[in-house]
Amino acid sequence: MVNGLIGKKIGMTQVFLDDGRAVPVTVLRAGPCVVVQRKTTERDGYEAAQLGLVEKGPDRQANKPKRGHFAKVDLPPTRVLREFTVSGDDESAPGQTVTCEIFEPGQKVEIVGTTKGRGFQGVMKRHNFGGGRATHGSMFHRAPGSVGQSAYPSRVFPGMRMPGQMGSTRVTTKGLEVVQIDAEQNLILVKGSVPGARGSLVLIRKPNTANYKR
Repeated sequence: MVNGLIGKKIGMTQVFLDDGRAVPVTVLRAGPCVVVQRKTTERDGYEAAQLGLVEKGPDRQANKPKRGHFAKVDLPPTRVLREFTVSGDDESAPGQTVTCEIFEPGQKVEIVGTTKGRGFQGVMKRHNFGGGRATHGSMFHRAPGSVGQSAYPSRVFPGMRMPGQMGSTRVTTKGLEVVQIDAEQNLILVKGSVPGARGSLVLIRKPNTANYKR
């Protein structure tokens, strides 16, 4: 069985459990995805399945190599392609469809997404610095302060927290619980927040269960 799906973040809402508790959830449209290529240890050196996200229409901007890749399995080209690991008894083949039914409520998953881009930001917003005094005459309000040494070693050490690009990075959130699954609409509701903006691409994966044993 394929251990993941390609999806998109729809937004956040809340659901009520059977005991009356309100739980914040993120709604994800997971798949449907089609198996484009099945990689094996004998031919490729590892076991994986290449999935394509099925959307309203084929990728009309696909270049010639990509169209040829899909033509081998007689499939229309998809815009998004990603690889996922497979379990040992996997029998998936090109052309098969993978839906959100590979997950089940109560299961732990990990979500890979790209965080919102915040642009170039200073240290107070980017690293939560406290800033200087706000009193009259102070000339140190939002600056980072000392960042290096003058005499020795006369350089700034790597890893110094400084202004720069904030956000727009690949982030993996682990240990999220699947609350509900709507197979008819290809929706998965996971407890808590997921990195990324509404409409952004996410990868939903089954984690290594050994990481969650207590």
